[in-house]
Amino acid sequence: MSATAHPTHSMPAAVSRVLHGALAGIGGGLAFGILMTMMGMLPMVAMLVGSDSAAVGAVVHLAISALLGAGFGLVVPFTRFWALLGAGVAYGVIWWVLGGLLLMPGGLGMPVLQMSPSAMQSLIGHLIYGIVTALIFYGFRRRANHS
Repeated sequence: MSATAHPTHSMPAAVSRVLHGALAGIGGGLAFGILMTMMGMLPMVAMLVGSDSAAVGAVVHLAISALLGAGFGLVVPFTRFWALLGAGVAYGVIWWVLGGLLLMPGGLGMPVLQMSPSAMQSLIGHLIYGIVTALIFYGFRRRANHS
């Protein structure tokens, strides 16, 4: 028999987790995006792709949010509420360090690992992203497990 004659159940489950994670990440990105809009940070995000448009920054931010959310859905093994929420907080902190303190400033030729008031606002935004992403992902997983 060929390898495709009996498809495994792990592939659809993984695809579902990635899709739910991406959608949850967009939700988290929208919540974080509100803060970014208030802080005037979207043009800086747009600079990652050679623009200074807030609209372009919003699209880039949501694309990154979906990608990171897909990663969350793929790597987080938890299904219980508090464990997922804790994972969301940890994920937000991890991406604050990686994205907010290293990749973004480094990609824009700015100093990395700089603590400032805007870095602390970024931490709050990344925590919001992680928490909202985890809450939405929990809702998707709960619904998937009850259907």
